[in-house]
Amino acid sequence: MDQKVSYHISEYVRNPEIARQLVVFVILGGVCAAGCSYAAPAALSYVKFDVPKAVVLCYRFLPLLVWAAAGALHFAESYLRYRRLARLSAELDLRLHTEEIRLLAHMDEGELSILENEINKLLTRLGEQNRELKKDRQYLADSLTDLSHQLRTPLTSMNLIVSMLETGEADAEKQFAYFGRLRRLLGKVQWLIEVLLKLSKLDADAIRFERQECGLTSLTADALLTVEIPMELKGVAAVTDIAEDAVLRVDRKWTLEAVENIIKNCLEHTPEGGKILISGSRNALYTELVIADTGEGIAKEDLPHIFERFYKGKNSSDESVGIGLALAAAIVAKQGGVLQAKNRDEGGAEFVLRFYK
Repeated sequence: MDQKVSYHISEYVRNPEIARQLVVFVILGGVCAAGCSYAAPAALSYVKFDVPKAVVLCYRFLPLLVWAAAGALHFAESYLRYRRLARLSAELDLRLHTEEIRLLAHMDEGELSILENEINKLLTRLGEQNRELKKDRQYLADSLTDLSHQLRTPLTSMNLIVSMLETGEADAEKQFAYFGRLRRLLGKVQWLIEVLLKLSKLDADAIRFERQECGLTSLTADALLTVEIPMELKGVAAVTDIAEDAVLRVDRKWTLEAVENIIKNCLEHTPEGGKILISGSRNALYTELVIADTGEGIAKEDLPHIFERFYKGKNSSDESVGIGLALAAAIVAKQGGVLQAKNRDEGGAEFVLRFYK
């Protein structure tokens, strides 16, 4: 909604700058009129013929008329300029008190147009910052909600277990089972807090990546070691096909964590007796690492959100938190890489990591 701007003559006259100009012009006009009235008869006395009265009047009042005309033009131009400034001020006030930041649509030339152009740049910048702040606030609110939900579940179970242990009614076997469950829940809470701290550091650019050359073969071998026992218990085999010249220049520690999280996700969705397929290659543009599983794949509606924090797809297990892939994507992105997820034609999910040279 545009605001109608009115700038009356009374406001114009009350302007201190205009008031000073009026005083100066009146004084100059009085001096000019007095000087012309005094000098004109003396000058015309030297003329040897009779001068018409009209000419005498012109000599007396012509400078005064010129002064008046120049003054009128000056004040008219000043009035239009101040009216334009008043409109500009009113539009700025309107933009500052509304949610919407709109530009001032004026394409004239001159200093005021340059000023409006600079104000347009400022409004655009403020609008972008306003939108970013809203997104950040919403993201913070959503993150706190998700975090409280993720912590509330294990903490509730832990409180329940502690209450049952306090009663002293459980026998030794049940107590052992309770302590085992309590240990797993504590481990889950500790892991969640550590991952969130890492993500916070990544968001704040507080991590300095120590880049070094590392082969994909050794990187994936170390990542598989962390899931060796769960894979053995589940009967899942790892099939690797990595080129010998496939080398990355990345921070090995952080990249290893990203690969571990992807492999753990694949293991979670791989049925008993399934496989995790890992391949690596290198070309003139990038080095690529592909990690796939033989599970049910990623639901179509989950694909656009698979790397969002705390997002759990329809095929996720109850133990899943939905943060491992988000951490992996953040680590890869911070090192200039790209992480993509898709479904294999043969079935199962596939994650593609590419690090460009």
